[in-house]
Formats: sequence, structure tokens, C-alpha cells
Amino acid sequence: MTERELLDLWAKARGHLIYSQLAPTFLLIVTAVALGLGLNEADVWVRVGVLGILLASGVLGALVQFAVSSQALAIAEDLEQLATKSATARQAISFAPWMNVARFVTPTIFVVIFLVLAISLLAGPQFGPHGGM
Repeated sequence: MTERELLDLWAKARGHLIYSQLAPTFLLIVTAVALGLGLNEADVWVRVGVLGILLASGVLGALVQFAVSSQALAIAEDLEQLATKSATARQAISFAPWMNVARFVTPTIFVVIFLVLAISLLAGPQFGPHGGM
């Protein structure tokens, strides 16, 4: 592949990575706001449903992040093999190790946030605005 083709793939991977963050982030924010408005006092099946939506979106988002980050690392390896490299290619290569943040750290943060929200949702109103903790 040419440098241009590899850089196009790198740019597409970055775009996919950004887009994969939108839905899970939006859902986590909406859930946190809804908890402040009393979601943790809703029927237990509503709360379980909300957890299911968060989990499905989060798993899909994490899977996409892992796959895209892995592909970006492979693209950077291919760029590194080129005999001559533009400044843009050198920048992509030097940034590549940071893709491990998207592969491992971001999904881990999602899991922690998901667990906190799950505890709050499943524990009910005692962890609400007027409850303990």
C-alpha cells in the first residue's frame, strides 16, 4: 500500500474511534441525569432495562474501540515499513502507542462507570439524592 492509502485508513480509523464513543457517552450522561431525576425509584424492570441498554451500547462501543485501535496500530506498523515517510506519517507512527488507551483504558473506565450506575440503579432510592453513601 502507498503512504497515501495508509494515511487514509488511519484517518478513517480515527473517525470510527471518535464515533464509537458518542452513543455510550450520551447514554451514560442521560442515565446519570435520569438518576438525579429519580430513575432509581422507577420500577425494577425499568431499571434493569436501562442497564441492558447501557450494557449493550457499552459492549458494542468497547468492541469497536478495541478493533479500530488494533487496526490503527497495524496501519502504523505498515507506515513504519515505508522507505520514505512524510511528516504526517511520522506523526501517525509516533502517536500509535496512544491507541492502547482506546484499546484498554477507555473500556475499563466505561466498566467502572457502568458498575457505579448499576449499583445506584439496582440499590433503589437509598442511594438517591436523599439517601446514604
